[in-house]
Amino acid sequence: MDWTATRAAPGRLRRPPSPSRGEGSHAATPGKVLIIACGALAREINAIIEANALSHIALTCLPAIWHNRPEKIAPAVRALIRENRERYQRILVGYAECGTHGQLDKVCAEEGVERIAGPHCYAFYSGTEAFLARGDADMDAFYLTDFIARQFDSFVIEPLGLDRHPELRDAYFGNYRRLVYLAQSEDSDLDAKARDAAKRLGLAYEKRVTGYGDLTAFVTETAPAEPIATTRTVPAE
Repeated sequence: MDWTATRAAPGRLRRPPSPSRGEGSHAATPGKVLIIACGALAREINAIIEANALSHIALTCLPAIWHNRPEKIAPAVRALIRENRERYQRILVGYAECGTHGQLDKVCAEEGVERIAGPHCYAFYSGTEAFLARGDADMDAFYLTDFIARQFDSFVIEPLGLDRHPELRDAYFGNYRRLVYLAQSEDSDLDAKARDAAKRLGLAYEKRVTGYGDLTAFVTETAPAEPIATTRTVPAE
């Protein structure tokens, strides 16, 4: 199997082959890059990899639902870095700060790897500089991305218990005025899901088409420009 082309399913951990499990080669391939990312970004990162023919990049994802348990993110990222360090020339971290209270930055600094800049994916999808420049203008906004629009019940309604106690909606969302859908794609089905989410939360609806924002540059500009040729071992006949 060509692991550089493996698609990581959102919310599911997919690892590259591990030498410790007798998989793949123990030697790093020059130019090979591993991105360790949030499962919520798997679809978008894979799209960038494929659109730019970046066959030297492999992707592995941690569960997207860990945004509800951010204390799990930094230790798991460290474990994957150490497991794969000898197999890749470079490792990148496809997480923003994501509520880890500095722990992810501490891991990145100690392990000598780079993460995408920004406090969260809403910022880097919007363009972090532009997002931060809005200041307090969006203080009343609850954000959706394509991923959250697809998984609204699993990632918003059910974790907050609103499927069981809908009367708590205003306790959670009473200080919001708008649901802002940061769209990575033009998809009428996702637009409908986002509009429905706004209605369910009692919020006004706003859509901003962001595309992939800063994520594209992070994937394409921090990796080798030329794809690296791979070799396969063919059993002797």
